Amino acid sequence: MSQKDMVKIFDTTLRDGEQSPGASMTIEEKLRIADVLEAMRVDVIEAGFAIASDGDFECVRKIADRIKDSTICSLARAALGDIDRAGEALKGANSGRIHTFIATSPLHMKYKLNMSPEEVLEAIHASVSHARNLIDDVEWSAEDATRTDLDFLHRCVDTAIKAGATTINLPDTVGYSTPDEYRHMFESVFQNVANADKAIFSTHCHNDLGLAVANSLAGLDGGARQIECTINGIGERAGNAAMEEIVMALRTRGDALPYETNIQSQEIMRASRLVSTVTGFTVQNNKAIVGANAFAHESGIHQDGVLKHAETYEIMTPESVGVTESKLTMGKHSGRHAFADKLEDLGYELGDNAFQECFKRFKALGDRKKNIYDEDIVAIVDDQVSTSSNRFQLVKLNTYTGSEGKSVSDMIMMIDGQEVNEVVHGNGPVDAAFNAIKKMLDFNPSLQLFQVHAVTQGTDAQAECTVRLEEEGRTVNGQGAHEDTITAAARAYIMAANKLFIKREKKALNAAE
Repeated sequence: MSQKDMVKIFDTTLRDGEQSPGASMTIEEKLRIADVLEAMRVDVIEAGFAIASDGDFECVRKIADRIKDSTICSLARAALGDIDRAGEALKGANSGRIHTFIATSPLHMKYKLNMSPEEVLEAIHASVSHARNLIDDVEWSAEDATRTDLDFLHRCVDTAIKAGATTINLPDTVGYSTPDEYRHMFESVFQNVANADKAIFSTHCHNDLGLAVANSLAGLDGGARQIECTINGIGERAGNAAMEEIVMALRTRGDALPYETNIQSQEIMRASRLVSTVTGFTVQNNKAIVGANAFAHESGIHQDGVLKHAETYEIMTPESVGVTESKLTMGKHSGRHAFADKLEDLGYELGDNAFQECFKRFKALGDRKKNIYDEDIVAIVDDQVSTSSNRFQLVKLNTYTGSEGKSVSDMIMMIDGQEVNEVVHGNGPVDAAFNAIKKMLDFNPSLQLFQVHAVTQGTDAQAECTVRLEEEGRTVNGQGAHEDTITAAARAYIMAANKLFIKREKKALNAAE
């Protein structure tokens, strides 16, 4: 393949993905995800929106300082202050990019910007040229490009490239377009903008009509050579184009889609699990590529076919996306060395404290569960790493319940370094545990979601729980895993509580300023 057939993968999980209600992440969580994205060989990582808050700025700065192989990008509006802030955050980047944008559709210009087309063109030139004075790599986006008049879009693109933009992004911001329309938009730009060959063109598609991946691939046919996407397709509203689907579509259907990427697809499942754990957004079982049933076959006809030849019903191998067969090689008699080897096989590198805590939980699980699967160890590690630095942590939980009367939760929590104990009643063991947490933290958020699923098969399987809490319009998710379902639920609730308190503090800080 020639160089022009290489497609850059621009991951915006840490920026657009985090804008999903309840998906806010701590700096430590974002750094963990950035490490995995770098290991996947993602070309561009959009680390955040530097002007949005001090936390976002610090996140972009730390990722820029840490990641060396991927280009680190910060979003910025068409405002000089935004662009300066982005440039400052990116100073330590081995390879940095400022991504500036402005809306170009009649609807957005009139009702959101209150600007005329000529004023928008002036803003494009001013913002892009200012960014280019700070950094060599500048991306410009036409927000709501798919509802923009094509003639005006041509003028906008021409202006951005003349001002120094090296990448032009034409997003389907509201998930409105169809594949034919989206491809035609790119073709029209290439045919009508004389200097279009001086920039790389990019797609950015939302999934409101379920067409994000199809539209992104159509954009390639129209001339785009960068795709903006997220792990598990997370993002605002119905989400973004899913990176794993884009990458595996290109890899599997090279006959119809003559493009390739630098992505190490064997890291896909690891990235999917990490993002799910950090955000608390459980991946649906029938999700393409990374869902639990993506390589499962229940139909007798399908099973027979797969046993005779895998390609009868599998168009890609599980190993190609990092799905490996669970091996029952670990148990309660396994030692630290064997556990360390298993973690290395699963792609984890833990510090000594985290390793010791995970090993302790592994041994405790071995005492209660006969067979320990790889998925069990992944759940332990992800849960432990996600909660180890939180203000509030579960120390001990005993629950007393039955078919008659109230359930009782006897809980000890670590709150800012101090152990607190409460014995609280509830209508069932989960309600009692949640009531204990609320009493100790003195808050009463609204429970929007509570769901449980088994990590592996069997009645002794670990439970993985997801909790969604809402308080004064702020929504967060928490996830917890444990062999005891009530403990898993409590850990998930406490993780969500930690995130809510962080949001409280940010709101108070902003109000003080």
